[in-house]
Amino acid sequence: MTSPEQAAPVTAPPVETPERAAKRKSATRGAFFAEFVDMFDIYLPTVVLTPALLYFQPAQLDPGTAAIFTSLVFVTTLVGRPIGAAVFGALADRVGRRRSTIISVTGFGVITLLIALVPGFTTIGIASYWLLIVLRFLDGICLGGGYTGALPLAMEYSTKSRRGLLGGIILSAFPLAYIVINLVALAGFALFPLAGPDSPYAVWGWRVPFVLGALLAFVLAIYYVRSVSESEIWEAAEAAKSEGTSQGGAGRPLLAVLRSPTFLQVFLMMTGFWLTQNLVTLFLPTTVLRNLVGLTNTQLTLTLLIAYVCLVGSYIGSGVIGQRIGRKRFFVIGGLLIATVGVALMAVLVHGKGLPFGLIILVVCAFSVVVTAPWGVVLPYITERFRTDVRASGFGLGFSVSVVIPSFYAFFLEGLGGFMPYATAVLVLLAFGGLLGAGGAAAGPETKDVDFE
Repeated sequence: MTSPEQAAPVTAPPVETPERAAKRKSATRGAFFAEFVDMFDIYLPTVVLTPALLYFQPAQLDPGTAAIFTSLVFVTTLVGRPIGAAVFGALADRVGRRRSTIISVTGFGVITLLIALVPGFTTIGIASYWLLIVLRFLDGICLGGGYTGALPLAMEYSTKSRRGLLGGIILSAFPLAYIVINLVALAGFALFPLAGPDSPYAVWGWRVPFVLGALLAFVLAIYYVRSVSESEIWEAAEAAKSEGTSQGGAGRPLLAVLRSPTFLQVFLMMTGFWLTQNLVTLFLPTTVLRNLVGLTNTQLTLTLLIAYVCLVGSYIGSGVIGQRIGRKRFFVIGGLLIATVGVALMAVLVHGKGLPFGLIILVVCAFSVVVTAPWGVVLPYITERFRTDVRASGFGLGFSVSVVIPSFYAFFLEGLGGFMPYATAVLVLLAFGGLLGAGGAAAGPETKDVDFE
């Protein structure tokens, strides 16, 4: 079995023609929309469903049990995503990126719609909660597969010199989705009062965004059926494999990726950057800005919306810079900046109670841009690290499996808190994530000039 790491090309890069340019635009639009829909659906429970979870639970639930119930809604999705990346990544390598994307996107569209129809505790008892958990787990599997085919397909159509720009544009759908789902949630809270399990929002107001998420998924699936062509590079690799002229030929792409040193290197790098990312998206809003700084709900929402608007532009800018100076160099510099500048900005925020609100917004924006900068570059980098016959599996596993360990960041903070002040533990963990990301990138090659084989 040959290594799935990218090697010298066996054929010349595809000739750019008007027809191929049109296919590239369709694939890029599809990948951007796929990332947007994926992130929109991921944030639905966090932003929209949490206030309505009492609708699925018995009355007078003790706080500890309620916290476990709440966390399970998110943990099941988290567990499902790596499974989906493995299943649909292998499927995309075997039957094609386009077909795999259509299947997974249709799947999470159907499941998201079913979630919108789940009855409450007063109707079917505690079964309503467990039905919600099972559906979110299945949704996580399909969500993990949605981008596994769509994003590598777009990269395989991109010209080599534009992968950085297009990768940044596609991944900028993540902060854009966060902005949209929060605006949708704010509209829902304003239109449907929330006051107990029998209030309009708890009974049916939360269902509207889930129906919207399902409709978006169905539109995306139709778009891929009607407008997106299969990857020409994948089709050429399949043809070469059937003719016996391919240098790849991994019969089991999933195992081929997991056994390779390439995956280990990508896994280490992405584990570091997922750890720092979680401190931005999960730890910063609640623990730092709400509990330590003392922002009101309105101030917190406004601060995060402004920060995520900045991230839409910074993701694209990072992709362009990474294309110019090299992905590896960008990751190393970015990781070191996280461990220094990012740590300094976080130190300001954890001791930021009493600071002017405008200054807090400025520091949060700067911190978010510095710490999330690597994400504008990860899409082209990971796809460039793997051969065509295992690229979807490599991208899916490298991108998703690495999120599992960082998801336990709260336990790491608790452990560090036994040896140092909690505020210091946060800074240590952030610095460790940045250094791990930089070290993981330094262990791999530069990829920006590689041709897909």
